[in-house]
Amino acid sequence: MSVDPEHLAISKSKGISIDWKDGLQSSLSLEYLRDECPCAHCTGAHGTAPQKSNYQNPVPPNPLQMYKPRLAMENVEPVGNYALRIYWNDGHNSGIYTWEYLRKLAEGQPATASPKA
Repeated sequence: MSVDPEHLAISKSKGISIDWKDGLQSSLSLEYLRDECPCAHCTGAHGTAPQKSNYQNPVPPNPLQMYKPRLAMENVEPVGNYALRIYWNDGHNSGIYTWEYLRKLAEGQPATASPKA
């Protein structure tokens, strides 16, 4: 299995679409990527409790809550030749999304990951 991408399409308001070298095409939504952040804070590494976000299944908004902007990527930068770092508009930016990790996420979403015809 090749975990190298052939082509990336990044939409800061929608997510990341990846064409993999082995022919798999995947589309990962903003909410899914943020909820599956691989950083130590979100995964509970170092013996701490996981602090996962819940953008995929948000709690109904409180009618008295102040405005909260929609989730978006502020910036995406390469980390060497093996990963991406996403800067989120909620202030989070410590997750390093390796190609291998993004491939595992893509395979966990069969409805949006399909082989090329």
